[in-house]
Amino acid sequence: MTLSSFFLAQPDGFSWNYIFWPLAIVLGIVLLIIFAMLFQYVGLWLQAWLSGARVGLLELIFMRFRKVNPSVIVNSRIMAVKAGLDLIASQLEAHYLARGDVPRVVRAMIAADRANIDLPWDRACAIDLAGRDILDAVQTSVNPKVIDCPSSSSGRTTIDAVAQDGIQLKARARVTVRANIAKLVGGATEETINARVGEGIVTTIGSASSHKAVLENPDTISKVVLQKGLDAETAFTILSIDIADIDVGENIGAKLQADQAESDKRRFQAEAEKRRAMAVAQEQEFQAEVQKNRALVVLAEAEVPKAMADAFRKGNLGIMDYYRMKNIMADTSMRDSIAGEGDDKPETT
Repeated sequence: MTLSSFFLAQPDGFSWNYIFWPLAIVLGIVLLIIFAMLFQYVGLWLQAWLSGARVGLLELIFMRFRKVNPSVIVNSRIMAVKAGLDLIASQLEAHYLARGDVPRVVRAMIAADRANIDLPWDRACAIDLAGRDILDAVQTSVNPKVIDCPSSSSGRTTIDAVAQDGIQLKARARVTVRANIAKLVGGATEETINARVGEGIVTTIGSASSHKAVLENPDTISKVVLQKGLDAETAFTILSIDIADIDVGENIGAKLQADQAESDKRRFQAEAEKRRAMAVAQEQEFQAEVQKNRALVVLAEAEVPKAMADAFRKGNLGIMDYYRMKNIMADTSMRDSIAGEGDDKPETT
């Protein structure tokens, strides 16, 4: 059957409008949906083309499949091109996929270019991916900032140090620094600057022979600290160190001497108490020895009657000898009573 015979063979009353219009409506809806999906890309493409920062339409569509926000790339490229920077879309897209802040990096490069600071794209991306605020770093490089030492986050308000005469000094410093772009990756942060400056101030005050010399010339602290090169291997260059305030604190030397004297006093008292206890113990030992000797004397005296009785039995002692001995003992007792020496009882304590 030919095509003409097919159309002629259609039944009476049949119209192709019943097929054409539904198909046309469906096709229109599909085209409308496709146009709505492509409209945002067409708008970005047209915006980039009119701005002189051309980005291909297919490239914009493929960005969506790569989970890249096309508007961020287009706006960043337009900003770079208008500022005279030659940044292609693939560079911006690569940094975006690396979780970098593309607009901030572009703004930092524009600021660096205006300030005649050498900041290549790769170094800017490395600084951003390292977690540093690249835009703030460029601004700090152009406009130096002041760091308080000690910082407010440390919980301290002054740096305390003691001079050689024992007087405590409380100092506060203000450090003016400029960002070192070349050292931002791998360089030490503000905390290191604060720590080094604080250490330098403590060392300088501690080496001073008198606190009066420091109070008379506080600028000597700044000069000595600056000569030490405290900004080595840091992300900053120290421009100046200014002693904002310096106050006199406690007399640490006198306090330490008083504490040492009190400690010596307690030690000597302990030693004296030890000697006293030893003397008391020795006295008790001597008294015990006296009592022991008295007991031995009593035992010896108890043997005298036994010996006299044995002498009587053996005839070695007569009755007259016995009475004569008793008279002598009575005379001796009377003399002792007269002299006040009759009481030989030991003193009781």
